[in-house]
Amino acid sequence: MTTIYIATHNAHKKEEIKSFFENIPSFSEKYVIKGLDDLDFTGDIPETADTLEGNALQKAMFIHRKYGVDCLADDTGLEVPALGNRPGVYSARYANMPEDFEQTGKPDPQSLRLPDPTFDRNIDRLLLKLQGKDPQARFRTVICLILHGRTYYFEGEVTGRILPQRQGSRGFGYDPVFRPDGFAESFAELDLKAKNAISHRGRALASLARFFDEEKDGSDTAR
Repeated sequence: MTTIYIATHNAHKKEEIKSFFENIPSFSEKYVIKGLDDLDFTGDIPETADTLEGNALQKAMFIHRKYGVDCLADDTGLEVPALGNRPGVYSARYANMPEDFEQTGKPDPQSLRLPDPTFDRNIDRLLLKLQGKDPQARFRTVICLILHGRTYYFEGEVTGRILPQRQGSRGFGYDPVFRPDGFAESFAELDLKAKNAISHRGRALASLARFFDEEKDGSDTAR
């Protein structure tokens, strides 16, 4: 059995990923998914790149080098065209960004040194900045997998709209204000199984699952 560690302290994210693979019997024949608590690691994981791909690689590589284990990490961004595709890679730090961030897309050194704000604050800023603008948006996730010393990337995205107010209590992050196209509910109103079936992270994980099937069959290809 190969153990793959999820390079995140986010309990919600870990639950989504583990839940996804628990529903794939062929995966559990060869792999086990564990979290950083199984490594007794509670420290900070660096996340200073300016792209989703860069952050996913940075996080995965940090745990891989520190413990010599196979691991995966993801980074997710909410992109709103009416706001210049912000907050993007800075989605988790959005409320800390400078006032002109939507125009420049550039953080300042102080905003990067501050502790991450709560997602309630991030959502408050999003709703304020989006007033009177087109609410179309998309979530994009990039997963970086380091397995047997090789690095692979997998991507997923989902389009939708930003709701004018919060709806639902499930999920995390921007879920209460994001309604995926084709649905009447926000992500925070969907149960985990339904969300995983259509979400950005679920689609990236589905791509990852297909890779594991190919790797199991001996047709592993770096990507």
